Amino acid sequence: MDLQALAHRVVTQSAGVKEGDAVLITGRHQDAELMEDLAVEVARVGGYPMIEYGSDRLARRLFFDVPEKYDAREDALLAKLVDTFDVVISLGNGTSENLFEGADPKRVAARSRANEAIGQAIYKNGVRMVELGNNMYPTAWRAERFGMDQDELARMFWDGLSMDYTELQARGEQVRATLAAGNVVHVTHPNGTDLTFRIQGRKVGVSDGIISEEDVRQGGSAVSVYLPAGEVYTTPVPGSAEGRLVDTGGSFRGKNIDNLTLTIDDGKVVAIEGTGPGYADLKAVYDAIDDERKNEFAFFNLGINPNVRLGEGSTAGSWMPAGAVTVGTGSNAWAGGDNHSGGGRTVFLPGSTVTLDDKVIVENGELKLQ
Repeated sequence: MDLQALAHRVVTQSAGVKEGDAVLITGRHQDAELMEDLAVEVARVGGYPMIEYGSDRLARRLFFDVPEKYDAREDALLAKLVDTFDVVISLGNGTSENLFEGADPKRVAARSRANEAIGQAIYKNGVRMVELGNNMYPTAWRAERFGMDQDELARMFWDGLSMDYTELQARGEQVRATLAAGNVVHVTHPNGTDLTFRIQGRKVGVSDGIISEEDVRQGGSAVSVYLPAGEVYTTPVPGSAEGRLVDTGGSFRGKNIDNLTLTIDDGKVVAIEGTGPGYADLKAVYDAIDDERKNEFAFFNLGINPNVRLGEGSTAGSWMPAGAVTVGTGSNAWAGGDNHSGGGRTVFLPGSTVTLDDKVIVENGELKLQ
């Protein structure tokens, strides 16, 4: 992949950086070359780049080696930066999925709550956000979960990034219009998921790889892009979700969760059951979050990118493959909702069937809106 060409595309098309924009670029030290290319592209259009390097080692030490008494304290420096930067470009290249193994669930919950106001300010201020990775950055552990080798995952990742954004915009608008005109969504899956909710009158958003001028005018979640792009998303009518949501491909800190079942009534999770080595740790963290918003059924996401196809041996799902279905509880500000909580659960449901007002729009994982 030509990193300079990618950096140019991200800065000028996805983020729409303009002269005078202050741009924060964050990522791991192993991605130094791409981060530097991004900084150069920002400067070439007259922006002001700043690079923040991190590492898994640093992230772990900042948690375990910092006294617990600071967990509930808002990051005052980050709060000031929200008012400084116009654009944030982040590289989602975490190289470990069990980085916080052994962390005290109560401390995790306290850290999550501490900076909620900062997240709200980011949306309020219209900070343009571009995340490069979208839970598919080609690391060894992701390749294993996706049922492919790392080189194969890398090829798929770059293919997804190179998708023609004009085509994605057209696809996204077609799906957006369909969802916006509908009401009752019914999601079923062979794993036992059987979930119904309403979306009539709810805002429908599209992540098509570009933050347009219209997106900027809308602000909020419209000025966030996740790359590889290709998603249409919305939030449910509060209190409308009913049924059972089952996750048979999930994990927590590197440990499989064989069967996570959420019972949903009146739009909220009323019961949680599960099995597998990761379930106990997940439940401990979930229970430690003293915030009832974690139980709200939060979002519905539909993938539209035809260049991303998971391996047949995949034990995990992803957001953007065409026909991929993702739903979740808790935080949904990114999808245009008003839930900024740090709790909740994202569930990937590849191979789902979805009806909208009794019309099939996804059949066994295949998007039917072509």
